[in-house]
Amino acid sequence: MFSGGDFHEVARWLQNFVASHAKRESPRIEVVVEADEDHPDVYGVRLHLGERWSPRFEFDWKAVADNRGSLAWCSELAAHIRSWARDLLSATSPAPSSSAGNPRSR
Repeated sequence: MFSGGDFHEVARWLQNFVASHAKRESPRIEVVVEADEDHPDVYGVRLHLGERWSPRFEFDWKAVADNRGSLAWCSELAAHIRSWARDLLSATSPAPSSSAGNPRSR
């Protein structure tokens, strides 16, 4: 992986990176990267599952561009993304039914 890149290239990398790690928790999770071209220095990232949305997480373009080639930084970011995805999944899980433990009731 290489560090650096222009605003659009880094946005595309961030989209792919976040999606690949969020989808490890559930392939139904979608990722939205919001980028304001008038102020190309911050990305907003949100995870989406059905009607539910995660909070918006902000990333500085320079920090992402400078660190996307660092295995340690990417590993830490991946752990955060997977945690956010699990939080989103737990917020959307239906309440367990009283017959959930009985395989015959399914």
